[in-house]
Amino acid sequence: PLMIGGATTSKAHTAVKIEPKYQNDVAVYVPDASRSVAVATQLISRDMKANFVAERRDEYERVRARREGNQRKTRLLDYPTACSRGLNIDWADYQPPTPAFLGTRVFTDYPLEKLRETIDWTPFFFSWELKGSYPAILDDPNRGEAARNLFKDAQAMLKTMVEEDWLKPRGVVGLWPARRDGDDVIVFADEERSAEAGRFFGLRQQSRKEGDKPNFSITDFISAKQDDWIGGFAVTAGEGEQAIIDRFKANNDDYSEILFKSLSDRFAEAFAEYLHQRVRRSIWGYAPDETLSNDELIKEAYAGIRPAPGYPAQPDHTEKDLLFKLLEASDRTGITLTESWAMSPASSVSGLYLAH
Repeated sequence: PLMIGGATTSKAHTAVKIEPKYQNDVAVYVPDASRSVAVATQLISRDMKANFVAERRDEYERVRARREGNQRKTRLLDYPTACSRGLNIDWADYQPPTPAFLGTRVFTDYPLEKLRETIDWTPFFFSWELKGSYPAILDDPNRGEAARNLFKDAQAMLKTMVEEDWLKPRGVVGLWPARRDGDDVIVFADEERSAEAGRFFGLRQQSRKEGDKPNFSITDFISAKQDDWIGGFAVTAGEGEQAIIDRFKANNDDYSEILFKSLSDRFAEAFAEYLHQRVRRSIWGYAPDETLSNDELIKEAYAGIRPAPGYPAQPDHTEKDLLFKLLEASDRTGITLTESWAMSPASSVSGLYLAH
């Protein structure tokens, strides 16, 4: 039997993509780790397994049928039509800001104490299936007690992580000349724009929209007529991460291992937030007077975005190949890509910078 769970899985994905293909036994989606023991008990029981498996397969068949029906209802534009409905920016009213620096810059061993100040705690609770915004979740009538206990444990481990320097965050930032070509972004190898270093491919929304609402692509925000630029980054909190994980595993301390992984993820995201702020204020320098609180940073109240491969604005994970090549990310940060473009160490973040 195969049990599937975690923040990036779902019943629909299991039912549509995995369960029909899995021939060894049955594939079961388990939404919460706390339920895995009950599911495993039924899967190894001579008396309960047959009924349990039959119920799951009936349920997944209904999920597949419902999803197929929903897809038939979704009205998509053909791709050329979607492209014709893209966002048209009046570039005569906008001059792309020239970066103060071109090339790559490496950041090594950035202090955890500094990054601690920019941690976004809401996703931390989500990773523990405690859904609600921080700090309101601490007083939630249903989840508050569990959230407070978890937060107390997290603060204790965080204190130790900082004092004992468990992690050594590393990152690299790059800025390059760029120009839009259709739905591609050409990245140039030099300031004269004489040689092409590669292309990012902006997939465009294809859903039908009411009125004159555009079908967006991130390439809409790069100029095809003027000199423009694009940035990229890769950061990790993970140097030293595996040694700590192995230590908890050796002690059979699953709770501390998962808590540590959750906090490592928060440090990686905080490092990405910090570097983006540095880029806006000084490295690219298009917002030198920006003064935003941590809450405003979390709400993305700044100019520009940092889309990441695999997320809706830039859904193709293979875009990391060019990004890592331009940044020389593996050599400079120790982050490697698996054959399916996942990053290792797991507590790593990468993406692009757009300034518009």
